[in-house]
Amino acid sequence: MTAIPRRTVLRAALLGLVVAPAAACGPALVTTRPRLTHGVASGFPRSDGALVWARSDRPATMLVETAATESFSDVRRFTGPTLTPESDGTGRLRLTGLPADSEVHYRVTLDSDGALSEPVTGVFRTAPADARNVRLIWSGDVAGQGFGINPDVGGMRIFRTMADRNPQFFLHSGDTVYADVPIQETLTLPDGRLWRNEVSEAKSAVAQTLDQYRGQHAYNLTDANYRYFNAHVPQLVQWDDHEVLNNWYPGEILENDKYTEKRVDVLAQHGHRAFHEWQPTERREAVDGLVYQRVSYGPLLDVFILDMRSYKDPNSTNRQQHGAIFGARQTEWLINAMASSKAVWKIVANDLPLALVVPDGKTNFEAVANGDNGPPLGRETELAHILSQLKARQVRNVVWLTADVHYTAAHEYSPARAAFTDFDPFWEFVSGPLHAGAGQEKPLDGTFGPRADYVHAAPPDQQSPLDGYQHFGQVDIDGTSGDLTVTLCDAAGSALYTRSLARA
Repeated sequence: MTAIPRRTVLRAALLGLVVAPAAACGPALVTTRPRLTHGVASGFPRSDGALVWARSDRPATMLVETAATESFSDVRRFTGPTLTPESDGTGRLRLTGLPADSEVHYRVTLDSDGALSEPVTGVFRTAPADARNVRLIWSGDVAGQGFGINPDVGGMRIFRTMADRNPQFFLHSGDTVYADVPIQETLTLPDGRLWRNEVSEAKSAVAQTLDQYRGQHAYNLTDANYRYFNAHVPQLVQWDDHEVLNNWYPGEILENDKYTEKRVDVLAQHGHRAFHEWQPTERREAVDGLVYQRVSYGPLLDVFILDMRSYKDPNSTNRQQHGAIFGARQTEWLINAMASSKAVWKIVANDLPLALVVPDGKTNFEAVANGDNGPPLGRETELAHILSQLKARQVRNVVWLTADVHYTAAHEYSPARAAFTDFDPFWEFVSGPLHAGAGQEKPLDGTFGPRADYVHAAPPDQQSPLDGYQHFGQVDIDGTSGDLTVTLCDAAGSALYTRSLARA
């Protein structure tokens, strides 16, 4: 019999995995089959394939088959990594060599010493090589403010609604989990109504250990709507703050009695690892091995995914001469990558809004804006540099997409209204939350001349998902004209606002 190290067995037991030794006489003596525990997911599609993600309940090899139809009559086979307790049983495989602009059906099977799991199927579409209609959706903020999976309302139904829009991909703008917000069995709403949650051990307290951070992602995927969405819509995923802790920044030392681990850098290390294990991402494809990167989706679209968390300076009054929220390396990468892009549209995925004033306490600020409406100071100086360089290098057709503030809005930026004027006009669209407490409207800082063309935010007493105010956004690019249309939607998929932008 093949020996399995005691450390591996103990580790697997802690994670709820089964470790079965291989029988000396071969797979015929293996009596249990591995199991895919949380469905399948795909992400970061390219013209020749995509990433496929899965999780096993025990050490097993990930096998992926693809076909042009769900009958799987023309199968191609790919062998993936061995999924082990070291990665919490998760793994991903980048599929390549598939035809462009094609629907790809895939099924994942696990092989544990010859014992095969039941397959789980999914579907994605490869990116086009030529100009074609493109549809993407975006939003953020999942299971926040104590609003978890409520069986009384059918769970997180917005994910099923989004899947029914048949987008080519979903841009998750961050706050994929709320690691700092426990989920209790019930919440009493201001009007006396009761919100009921499904619960888990990992969600019973704030996350501090690696396994607790992993459990945040595992909890969300117990929702059937979310698993259905993952199996049908490939994703581009970025993080924000709640993957670790509300409003965190590098080097922060907590003064919070809920945490025995006060060093945020330690918590961030756990949160980052769990994020990359449980999301359909491949950190080696990011420029810095974390998040930020360019994703090309045919000749009409490049998406620039930012990380406005890992390189920010401490939250402060944000009125120093210079500040950082992108960091020098990411700033120059973004400018050069956008200037070199041949795509018609350049969508920037910013996990924090550009001009909304987001406070952190009474005097400090969490995002870019500092609320003084004046010339750029603090973190605003990095954004000013980016915008002026995009103008100087004649980068056209730029749209910014974000979430974070738990309401939806359309912001038009113009130098004619701005304190800083060295930039071309552009639009930023805000969406969210997907399934969390609804937010109230925040003020706009006038430094870059924003104007709120539309806002759908909650009144103070209607913050539960039961009251509505849950949102996602949709972007459609016409394959013939190249024009781009943004639609802001509610949880039922009803259009609240539409804005069409002609290509330059």
